[in-house]
Amino acid sequence: QVQLVESGGGSVQAGGSLRLSCAASEYTRNIQFMGWFRQAPGKEREGVATVGSDGISSYADSVRGRFTISQDNAKNTLYLQMNSLKPEDTAMYYCAATNPGRWLSWPERLRAGSFGYWGQGTQVTASS
Repeated sequence: QVQLVESGGGSVQAGGSLRLSCAASEYTRNIQFMGWFRQAPGKEREGVATVGSDGISSYADSVRGRFTISQDNAKNTLYLQMNSLKPEDTAMYYCAATNPGRWLSWPERLRAGSFGYWGQGTQVTASS
């Protein structure tokens, strides 16, 4: 069972930065993809950024150029550096991982339904 714990959320002014962290349990072998999703009140959960074991990252158009996903395999930790935050980035941010061994096609890499493990979420608020 993979366990994911997010941290680093908070409240910032628009234009500010935050870095989210996701600590994964040691049982992450054969996990091919990890990523970040977000959900604002009244909206569906949407993909923000994901990274595969092939080292290739995928980003939502709304965050490309402002957010950067990275991982430290030695620490089993996934990061999301968020710069130039906008009020529309305000949401609960979730860390996610695919089921062991599952490979994703390009269209699947930002779909919430492609991921089987989820953290509890961390709130990000950017105010104008």
